[in-house]
Order: sequence, then structure tokens, then C-alpha cells
Amino acid sequence: MLDPLKIAGAVAVLIVGVRAAVGAEAERAAAKIFPYPVHETALENGLKVVVVPFDSPGLVACWTVVRTGSRNEIEPGKSGFAHFFEHMMFRGTKRYTTAAYNAVLRDLGAEHNAFTTDDYTAYHILAPASALDTLLTLESDRFMNLRYAEDAFKKEAGAVLGEYNKSASTPFQTLYEKLRDAAFTTHTYKHTTIGFLRDIEDMPNQYEYSLKFFDRFYRPENCILLLVGDVKPRQAFDLVRRHYGAWTRGTYRFDVPSEPAQAGEKRVEVGWDTPTEPYLFIGYHGPAFSTEAIDLPALDVVSQLLFSEAAPLYQRLVVDEQEVDILSGGAFDHRDPFLFTVLARVKNPDRVDYVEKTITAALEALAGEATDDGRLRAVKAHLKYGYAMGLDTAQSVARSLAHYLALAADPDAVNRNYALYDRVTPADIRTVGARYFVPAGRTVVTLRHTGVEK
Repeated sequence: MLDPLKIAGAVAVLIVGVRAAVGAEAERAAAKIFPYPVHETALENGLKVVVVPFDSPGLVACWTVVRTGSRNEIEPGKSGFAHFFEHMMFRGTKRYTTAAYNAVLRDLGAEHNAFTTDDYTAYHILAPASALDTLLTLESDRFMNLRYAEDAFKKEAGAVLGEYNKSASTPFQTLYEKLRDAAFTTHTYKHTTIGFLRDIEDMPNQYEYSLKFFDRFYRPENCILLLVGDVKPRQAFDLVRRHYGAWTRGTYRFDVPSEPAQAGEKRVEVGWDTPTEPYLFIGYHGPAFSTEAIDLPALDVVSQLLFSEAAPLYQRLVVDEQEVDILSGGAFDHRDPFLFTVLARVKNPDRVDYVEKTITAALEALAGEATDDGRLRAVKAHLKYGYAMGLDTAQSVARSLAHYLALAADPDAVNRNYALYDRVTPADIRTVGARYFVPAGRTVVTLRHTGVEK
């Protein structure tokens, strides 16, 4: 940020200084990646409210971001509860049963759903803006007054187990589970969002704990209400205060354990009963999301430099040599340090070692190579342009902003984050290459067909 202007005694200097300040402010505003006005307030109970007027005549996207994901599941035997509770939030209240809740939204022609990540859970509705009062009536009621019987709880536990089994029919979930279980020893990122299978199987016995989970995490200070679309901020704030003002703060406090540095490479071999080409999944310990540190934006650039379809490594392994038919790599935003992962599906089982060595060599070479300035500029422009072009509907704007609200509880985090991309230099690429792509921080999972079919 520019330093404040020092006002000199001369009037001429003062005028020039004021003009310069106005010009600098306009330049900063124009440079923001998020182009829409953001209005925010906070209720006395801690609920943050963010309103973004957007040109979507007659429509509003209503999102509730709960800053609770699998990261919060610090108690042994309780993994997967954040995702499980996403299901339970549709089980109704005394005022609105599940059927009544769905009927109101159906009559409005609304779309509604939810999803859970490692770091947060999001509930979203796209509906007529004229029905905002009704939407907030429904949402405030279920967030404050959720009720469900034990039999409904057990039924939903069976549905979650079915969801797990369905995902487990493909190699991807198993690969992700094995990688995280091996790469993390202490942090709750050790388990995936859906949780360990043993914990999912035990969920029908955890009814009392589920009530405790709701009481702990579904509190106003842990939630952010986001409204995007044909909505007036002042009117929206008044409605929110009326509907959510009685919601009481929680008292639960917890600490997520920090992950110690990995001391050496880890390797896991996974057998797969049904025929498949071998998969190679590599994870390197990386940084947490930050609006100040440049490491994660630099790693996003690395992802494009090595694993985009135009990248030389991709062209070599996929197009020219045709060694793999799937190749991707990158680091996803997380509140705490996570992983930079690379996934490859190898066509010839005898060539897995070759593909692994080629990939790891390309990553390790970043520490000693100079990235071409022209290519670096093109990659950074592509990343920023791609993000900006995706902000074309009320839902897409809300989805994007919800992500940054979950990570940083600040809507301006998106602008500060993308401003870092402009600062990424070839030296930064070398630095993150040397810092993260080292054998000691690497975990390798290989999945192969065992030759034995069930």
C-alpha cells in the first residue's frame, strides 16, 4: 500500500498531493479483481453479513457459509461429521418440516443445495429477490432451531455410507484417502472431507454427539450470510437483523493441531481389484492460504507452467510420448498448510517409474531454472482473466466470494490474493521450487490392478 502523502505548507504542493491521492485510489480500485461493490456489517451476536448488488434482475443468491469443515474434526472417531451435518441441516424444524421447507422453495422456483469442504460448509439458494424475506425466514429458522429424531439421524447415516461406497467404486477417492493418511500424521487434514470409513460406519451410534456438534459450530460468530443479486444493502441488513438478531453466540473453543515437518519421503502401494491402468498420486507439503505470502500464488503459476495442456511437461508425457492419459497438478487453497498434488494415469504399467521420475525431476528443476518472463506474464494474465470471466452470474459471484469468506472472513481477501499474482517473479518460482519440491516432503501413492477380480 502506498504511504500517506505528507502535506507541505505550500498550497500548490497540497493540490498536487490531493490529486495524486485521488488518482492512486482510482488506480487501486480499477486494479481489483473483484469488480462489484461489497457492503458488509456484523450483528451484535457476531454474524457477519455481506451484500453484493449484482445485475441479475429479479434474482438473489443467498449463501450461508459455516466456517466448519473436516478441519474442525479434532476428536478421534468423529471424522466426517461436518459433511454428515450438511445432510442433517435439511431435516427440518418444528416450524418447517423437511416437506414444508422444500415446498416453499419449490413454489418459489428456487434452486437449493449445499456442499462441504475441508475448511467450510456452504448452503446456497438461488431464488426470486422478491422472496428474500421468506428465504431469510426459512434459513434463520433452520440454523437456529434445527430438530431431528434419532431414527431420522440413523437413516441419514445410512445415506452417507452409501455416498462413501459409491465414491469408493473409482480409484480417485482411495488415492486421495491414502495420500492424506500417509502425508499427515497430526493435523486433521489427515482424513478427507467425507471421513474415515470406520467413523462413517459408526455414525448411527453418534446421535448425542451430533446434537453437540450442532451446538458447537452452528453459531452466528462462526457463520457468514452472503447475499448477491437484485438486493438493496440497507433493506437486506434490516431483514437480517430482524430474522437473526435473536441467535445466540456459542462458547466452544478448539485448537487444530499443527502438522510437524515431514522428515522423509513416504511411499504407499495400493492394490485394485478391478482392471485399471496404474495411477500415480504425488503430494508435496505446501503452504496455507494467505493474502500476504506469495508462495501459494507462485505455486498456482507452477501448476500452469508444468501441468496446463500447453506446458512442455504435459506435451511431452501426454502428447508426444503418450505415456499418460491423465496429468494434472496444483495446490488448493486451505486455511492451514496443505499439499501440492500431482495425478497421473499411466498407460503402460512398466512405465510408472519413468513417469514418476520425469514429473519429480521437472518439479525439482524449478529451483535452478529461470522462468521466461514472457511466459510468466502470460500465465499470470491467464489466471486472473480466467477468474474474472467466471464472475458472470449471481451464483458464480456468490460461490467465489464464499470461498474467500470461508478462508479469511474478509471479502477483500480475493483482491489482496490476486494482487499477489502481479508480484510473482522468476525468482519466486525458483524459491518455491527449492522450498517445497524436495524428496523429504514428498508422499507417493501408486495404485495398480492386482490381477484378482471380485
